[in-house]
Amino acid sequence: MHDAQRDYIDYLKSIINVDFKGLKVVLDCANGASYKVAPIVFDELGASVITINSEPDGNNINDKCGSTHPQKLQEAVLAHKADLGLAYDGDADRLIAVDENGNIVDGDHIMILSAIHLNKKKELAQDTLVVTVMSNIGLTIAAKEHGIKLATTAVGDRYVLEEMKDKGYNLGGEQSGHMIFLDYNTTGDGVLSSLVLSRIVLEENKKLSNLAAVMTQYPQVLVNARIKNENKNRYMEYPEIKSEIERIESLLDGCGRVLIRPSGTEPLVRVMLEGKEEGQIKELATNLANLIQEKLS
Repeated sequence: MHDAQRDYIDYLKSIINVDFKGLKVVLDCANGASYKVAPIVFDELGASVITINSEPDGNNINDKCGSTHPQKLQEAVLAHKADLGLAYDGDADRLIAVDENGNIVDGDHIMILSAIHLNKKKELAQDTLVVTVMSNIGLTIAAKEHGIKLATTAVGDRYVLEEMKDKGYNLGGEQSGHMIFLDYNTTGDGVLSSLVLSRIVLEENKKLSNLAAVMTQYPQVLVNARIKNENKNRYMEYPEIKSEIERIESLLDGCGRVLIRPSGTEPLVRVMLEGKEEGQIKELATNLANLIQEKLS
């Protein structure tokens, strides 16, 4: 019988082509799709591997584990004094990392540090990283500082892929950890992403915390405004709402932003603010959401 698992492992190893000897990693497989392949490929590349949440029983997938619940991974990285931790989600298309100090390194951080590394090697197509509107403004600032151009799409990895294929870009993804390395795969592949990140740590000869420090994460606040469904896309028709958005943008003065997204499935408008001071943006977001709710209900 043809061994698809073996083919996949061999393909991943051929992409990475680096000796992981001396690298200690903790893998959180979310009791899901990566539970066999991820430990094998890291082991065969020479890493010292500690695996958690790798015993799926059909019910425990993503259950208080994996990329959406990284607390156990953070604890394991510290307990084992590992170089980094790598958490997949159940179907293994996402990756969230943990640095050697137990701090979470999300998709935005992984994307920007990957883009900077690839750009140094002249391997980032058109010096461009593809992100969605939900990526943190800290990523935008870091990209500018390092000469990386950004292409921004709607939320959803399918929009990221569409932009990459249309324009010839080779790296893109989402804050949630969906990342597409188009030179190797046409979809998010958490195991591949984790191998690429580990290779970057080794090639840069730096700790993950140092690499992730290229980007400062700005506080992000999301408040829902419940309105009449037929009014979801009419918020900019009201001068008071438009004026309040302009006032907030002026207050943030380039160090934050306002993003308003009508829900595709519910009678809601989502108001997202980013800025340096969490207390300030929470108040501004709440006031703006209340104004939208008042005008559009």
